Amino acid sequence: MNNRDNLRGALLMMIGMAAFTLNDACLKALSDHMPLFQTLFLRGIGNSIVLIFLAMAFGQWQWRHSSRDWRWLGLRSFAEAIAAWLFVTALFNMQLANATAIMQALPIVMTLLGAFVLKERIGWRRIAASLVGFGGVMMIVQPGSDGFNIYSIYALATVATVALRDLAARQMSATVPSIFAAFCSATAVTVFAGIFSLSEEWQPITVPAIWLLAGAMVMVVTGYVMSVMAMRIGEVSFVAQFRYVSLPVGLIAGWAAFGQIPAPLALWGCLTVVASGLFIFRRQRVLEQAD
Repeated sequence: MNNRDNLRGALLMMIGMAAFTLNDACLKALSDHMPLFQTLFLRGIGNSIVLIFLAMAFGQWQWRHSSRDWRWLGLRSFAEAIAAWLFVTALFNMQLANATAIMQALPIVMTLLGAFVLKERIGWRRIAASLVGFGGVMMIVQPGSDGFNIYSIYALATVATVALRDLAARQMSATVPSIFAAFCSATAVTVFAGIFSLSEEWQPITVPAIWLLAGAMVMVVTGYVMSVMAMRIGEVSFVAQFRYVSLPVGLIAGWAAFGQIPAPLALWGCLTVVASGLFIFRRQRVLEQAD
């Protein structure tokens, strides 16, 4: 794999992460137009339809899988549905940049889970970096302070459920197509949201809401496709570092669309989380090159 492939992969990853963050901005803006589960249900229908066409176009519309893979697909889809509910709840009620920053703790959590659940070997440096990263998350959440928002706990819980989703994905066979797995997850979110939307008072779908829904659908599918392509083109240890482009995009989008600027302590927490994650990625790359 040459440097050009890595640069292409990095560019695709940056586009993908920016798209995911713009999807979040669209969802947050939708909170002024319709309730949470109605939003998730309508977006989920659109996402599922698009993923069906993508799976067929790329030859990934495959239903024959082992019972073991179906169990892991089920767990992954369940975790995705819970994560969607938790994160969008947080997104509707806290600053976009803060919610985005908390989600950057995912690589740190996955490093620790890899060590303690999957029995992967990690050194003291990465463990220390993970602990520093959690310190950064606490700077963003600020428990016990006047600025504490209970919905920060929802964002933290999202990290845990997404980590469960990714652990389930690691257990699936390589023969399970990634787009098909994404379709299963999107369908689970749609069914979950559809059931709970019955407890809400549905709102009329206005023209601005239609545009925001369309934007969310386009951005989330773009983010998914770009991130998958990035991982297949470049070296994972190199390309994954560019996930953090979502943080500056979140800061800019939060300021431009909602007039939100995180407190100074939260900004320092954002930088701490990113620095810890980058150290973990770089340390992993050094060890891979040494093997």
